[in-house]
Amino acid sequence: QVQLVESGGGLVQPGGSLRLSCAASGSLFSINTMGWYRQAPGKQRELVATITNTRATNYADSVKGRFTIDRDNAKNTVYLQMNGLRPEDTAVYYCNYNGQRWTHTYDYWGQGTQVIVSS
Repeated sequence: QVQLVESGGGLVQPGGSLRLSCAASGSLFSINTMGWYRQAPGKQRELVATITNTRATNYADSVKGRFTIDRDNAKNTVYLQMNGLRPEDTAVYYCNYNGQRWTHTYDYWGQGTQVIVSS
């Protein structure tokens, strides 16, 4: 089992910045992808950004150029630096850990952290 602990959410004004952190512990996988997803009121959960153990990244078009994902493999921690925040970024942000071993994949989720962008 993998446990994920998130931090860094909060209330910011449009144009502001936040930095989210997520630390993974437990039975971790050498081949893995960590990332962030979000769910706004009345909407489906959507991908924000992911990063593999080899540091390949993927971003949603809506956040490219504003958000940066990175990771510290020694600490098993993933970060999401969010700049130029907009009201439409308001959502609960969930940390995700996806591990792979042989033909199996394993998916784990954090508890979620609220991000509100409002003046």
